Amino acid sequence: MKIALDPYMFREVPLTQLPGVVADLGFEYIELSPREDFTPFFLHARANDDTVKGFKKALDAAGVKLACHLPLYRWAGPDEIQRQAAVRYWKRAIELTVELDCHIMNSEFNGRPEDAETSEGQFWRSMEELLPVFEREGVHLRLEPHPDDFVEDAKTSIDMIRGINSNLVSYLYCTPHTFHHGAHTAEEMVDIMEYAGDLLTHVHLADCFDHTASSGLRYITNPPGNSVRVHQHLDMGQGEVDFDAFFAKLGTMGFAQNDDAILTSCVFAWEDRREESTRFMRSEIDKHVKRWG
Repeated sequence: MKIALDPYMFREVPLTQLPGVVADLGFEYIELSPREDFTPFFLHARANDDTVKGFKKALDAAGVKLACHLPLYRWAGPDEIQRQAAVRYWKRAIELTVELDCHIMNSEFNGRPEDAETSEGQFWRSMEELLPVFEREGVHLRLEPHPDDFVEDAKTSIDMIRGINSNLVSYLYCTPHTFHHGAHTAEEMVDIMEYAGDLLTHVHLADCFDHTASSGLRYITNPPGNSVRVHQHLDMGQGEVDFDAFFAKLGTMGFAQNDDAILTSCVFAWEDRREESTRFMRSEIDKHVKRWG
């Protein structure tokens, strides 16, 4: 098992300085999320051979490794031109991942909930094109449902991943999305984990509040009845996710025994105290993991 940092709160740090910053914060692994100078949101990669060489050199110098690469593309979007572009972007992102000596990528389904049937069809079309590329390169893919995607429910997404029928594709549980995934109690959260079983290979760690609580008035957005999705990526303990139950279940599932399993700290809420937040998250993760014995 690897414990990684998604350094999105540090995204303005030059890529060649990022590994040193991550090491200073107590992490040995990076989950590389979208950056304007590497793989930006929904656009083609900006990195060339020199970018890769410089980043690899910086990783080696800092004693840090790339645990996984997280690109986001509209590969299930209803617009066919965007979908075709997203497939091209994916192919380049896979190349970059391999060049960085990494064999794990993670992403979202990235379609639209208001046109879920079309989005699912687009997803399968993209998967037909890309799965052979993942297989040829030996790159594993972890997928997560996301608020405001065509698949938000955790069990539905797990069923879709099973339907891909590839041992390279597995499930990512994102704890700050718990209350959008169909879980509103610790028991329901654990039930999702059990449903995923061996498909659960990757976890994103941050806290959030239950937007459905207090008669749906935990948050008030206007106009009433709108379709906005609200969640946060807070420090563990600042929201309502039951991390004691979550980590206890991971422990009984033998999560740590999988060398390719990844726990990623992905707090986004505290750029104004990002160093403190990141060190706190590392300490909390270590505390929970040590309970596994």
